[in-house]
Amino acid sequence: MNREIKIFPDIEELNRFAAEKFIRIGNEAIKDHAVCFVALAGGSTPKSLYQLLTTEPFKNRIDWQKVYFFLGDERNVPETDAESNFRMINENLFEPLQIPEANIFRWNAGKEAPEKTAKDYEIAMSWIFIEGEDDSCYPAFDLILLGMGADGHTASLFPYTRALSETARFAVANPVEKLDTTRLTLTFPALNKARNVIFLVAGEEKAETLRAVLEGDFEPEKYPSQNVRPENGNLFWLVDEAAASLLNGTPSA
Repeated sequence: MNREIKIFPDIEELNRFAAEKFIRIGNEAIKDHAVCFVALAGGSTPKSLYQLLTTEPFKNRIDWQKVYFFLGDERNVPETDAESNFRMINENLFEPLQIPEANIFRWNAGKEAPEKTAKDYEIAMSWIFIEGEDDSCYPAFDLILLGMGADGHTASLFPYTRALSETARFAVANPVEKLDTTRLTLTFPALNKARNVIFLVAGEEKAETLRAVLEGDFEPEKYPSQNVRPENGNLFWLVDEAAASLLNGTPSA
């Protein structure tokens, strides 16, 4: 794993760097194997990045017809619900860029039992399985975007929840007791096979947790974000100065 941490003065600079990185990774993937597979994050920080990608100069610097989109996690609600990650991403990225329906793989959330929804998502992902030299079959995402909550969760991998111990499946339904709900999420076996993972972290309320995740003891049950460690890929932490305020000796962008 190659890890890189960059600090930006504000969310605008962070997003510009993230957009450049998105376009570069996407074009490299398309050049290498004709398409690019991306898993997107929900949340307010990614939302502003998606909006930026729909504007010049970014929107015309990649062939969006060759980019295939998945969601790293989803709330168990219909896609019309205000809490739906798909709805947010669709309104701020897919619709403005006129991404073809065939390029979008959404969770069938809020319609069936969460366990079945997760299993169906694994099946939907099966066509991007890569058979490597060891005959492994894992989803090989070119890029996964992630956020981090103030409690250290990422995707819908919350502290002390069942999905943290998953070692085989790459999409599961994850009961989250403190939220009194069940979330749908990719798992560490999926995240850690990615070629590139980018964390987007902003806000002073995340500073203490970010320090624990990046500089503290390894406690992935308490801080699930620590367990995102791409086996043969790149891990980028893009953070604003507010979130990075308690870090020691981390370089700025």
